[in-house]
Amino acid sequence: MHRAGLPRGARLRRAADFAALRSAAGRLSSRYFQIRYRAGGAARARLGLAVSKRVSKRAVDRNRLKRLVREAFRRARAELPPVDMLVIARAEAVTQPGPALLEDLARLWTRLKPLKPPEPTGTIAD
Repeated sequence: MHRAGLPRGARLRRAADFAALRSAAGRLSSRYFQIRYRAGGAARARLGLAVSKRVSKRAVDRNRLKRLVREAFRRARAELPPVDMLVIARAEAVTQPGPALLEDLARLWTRLKPLKPPEPTGTIAD
């Protein structure tokens, strides 16, 4: 059976990676999320999530937000630049329906796209 989840290499797992992103210079904000990013060592984008108890005391709400962010990232990952990113949920996200949150994340992903390095032209440089 094939799982549609995120592969292990697409997730940030080390505490050092999260610590580096918390102080990273690259930042994007929207109404419901904030993204911290930096050039990653991997060939593709990697995701870290931060949904604290300040966002909601209810675990069911925090888990719902994490599932939505992971799904939005999984869909857009092939189009994203090779960066490590930390998505931080805001408290306003808890009360929003899923489609509004997915749309908000899609707008953030498009703002990340210009950071992608230009594709080679196909000619050999001297």
